[in-house]
Amino acid sequence: MNKTSVMRIGIVSDTHGHLDPRIAAFIEDCDIAVHAGDIMGQNVLEQLRPRSGQVVAVRGNNDIEQVWHADEHPALDTIGHEASFEVPGGHIVVVHGHCHGGDHPQHDQLRESFPHARAIVYGHSHKMVCDLEASPWVMNPGAAGRIRTRGGPSCLLLEASHDTWQVSEHRFPEQDI
Repeated sequence: MNKTSVMRIGIVSDTHGHLDPRIAAFIEDCDIAVHAGDIMGQNVLEQLRPRSGQVVAVRGNNDIEQVWHADEHPALDTIGHEASFEVPGGHIVVVHGHCHGGDHPQHDQLRESFPHARAIVYGHSHKMVCDLEASPWVMNPGAAGRIRTRGGPSCLLLEASHDTWQVSEHRFPEQDI
């Protein structure tokens, strides 16, 4: 990737076994997909189809064997509680957030834990947040499924080049099930 190329990273969390199809379609136009936990089923990860095929996912507090189907336990065993990867212009760390302040993860605590990152992605609260005022950035895409979406399923798009990063928030209207 050259210095002017822009990488598109689609960021989701808290699907709780259901990925909204509009978000799945949105991710198809991204280079990488990130899932910040509470996946609750291999089917969700299979629906994340970014252009490169690269999906970065972490376990949430609900990603446990008692919740996932028995035949999916081998897939669950491959998902860690923390992930990190490089994109143009910096390093991204992904955690679920439940170990960083309970129901309301503390941004200062996340920044202290991962000072080397340019951005920290977390989930857990189901609340979309883009805290870009300090470094590293701290971002939560909200909930991309049906549960506690706080106004409709949501995700974030990070567009990263070597020189510039830009984040945009995307929320889809709630639909009757």
